[in-house]
Amino acid sequence: MIKILFICLGNICRSPLAEFYFKDLVAKHNLSAEFYIESAATSYEETGNPVHPGTRKKLAAAGISCAGKTARCMEREDYRKFDYLIGMDSMTTVSMMRILGGDPKGKVSKLLDFTERTGQDIADPWYTGNFDRTYEDVKEGCEALLQDCLLRL
Repeated sequence: MIKILFICLGNICRSPLAEFYFKDLVAKHNLSAEFYIESAATSYEETGNPVHPGTRKKLAAAGISCAGKTARCMEREDYRKFDYLIGMDSMTTVSMMRILGGDPKGKVSKLLDFTERTGQDIADPWYTGNFDRTYEDVKEGCEALLQDCLLRL
């Protein structure tokens, strides 16, 4: 089983978008039993809050539910629990490294590192208001991530 944790600043926009899009993607490939997928934040400020309405709207338009999801902060022990710890941007990955205390097994990456746009960030729609662009970037990253994971199954 491949265990993936998607991470952003608050766990209400980008990382839950990636979590539920990826869950849907693996389900469409009949691979749900091969994956365990969650999302988390690097900040406690949104802990317990539901997914942002803009993200819920984008997921719902794609026929994907995120019902019941509330924000949580990642913990150091997540490094042991997950195979992939995937940040949405450079600031997130810096915060992840601070929380984790390092990345000796090379588990930390950014979502777009699995695409031809290695090193690029997924913009935070909390600030940009552009949930369409964020959705397209997350979709591209998740599809490329799945291809990477298939090499490990």
